Amino acid sequence: MRKLSIAVAALLTSIAGQAAPAATAVAVFAGGCFWSTEVAFDKVPGVISTTSGFSGGKVANPSYAQVVSSDTGHLEAVRVVYDPRKVSYARLLDAYWRSIDPTDPDGQFCDQGANYRTAIFVTPDQRAAAEASKAALAKSGALPGPVATRILPAAPFYAAEAAHQDFHTKNPARYRMYRIGCGRDAALAKVWKKAG
Repeated sequence: MRKLSIAVAALLTSIAGQAAPAATAVAVFAGGCFWSTEVAFDKVPGVISTTSGFSGGKVANPSYAQVVSSDTGHLEAVRVVYDPRKVSYARLLDAYWRSIDPTDPDGQFCDQGANYRTAIFVTPDQRAAAEASKAALAKSGALPGPVATRILPAAPFYAAEAAHQDFHTKNPARYRMYRIGCGRDAALAKVWKKAG
């Protein structure tokens, strides 16, 4: 009976979004609009799932409306569940950097404001890799300015409403219009031009 209770507790914790099965690992990245951050990681082989949501704030279980219209302190973020046997955390960091403008301290592209700032939320085990990756990027000379992306301690992650999940696949035309209108791809090409 005790084994069953432990198994049920583990399942409930996983469903609540705070843990993942033993064969997987979790990373959380804030990259501006969470729709676009989801897209970047959905393309990486070894990524099992992405969830749009919020992290780093002071309000429990905030709504999208709260985050964008008030000072909850949250960043739009994406929780990435991945198979570390198929993709490394270092590879996820590379994918993350290439999907954002790390030099913008105030948001991303057309999405400006505190909730659109970039950050990597790290566990103690992830901190060294994230710091090393950021330092290497800063030294590379590949960017047009200093790296503004912060590395922050892991914080509770709250999934956004269902309408925001997998937005690019559920609403492809609307997402495409947003992405073009926001100028994300053109801006990314300009930011990363030196890196090739």
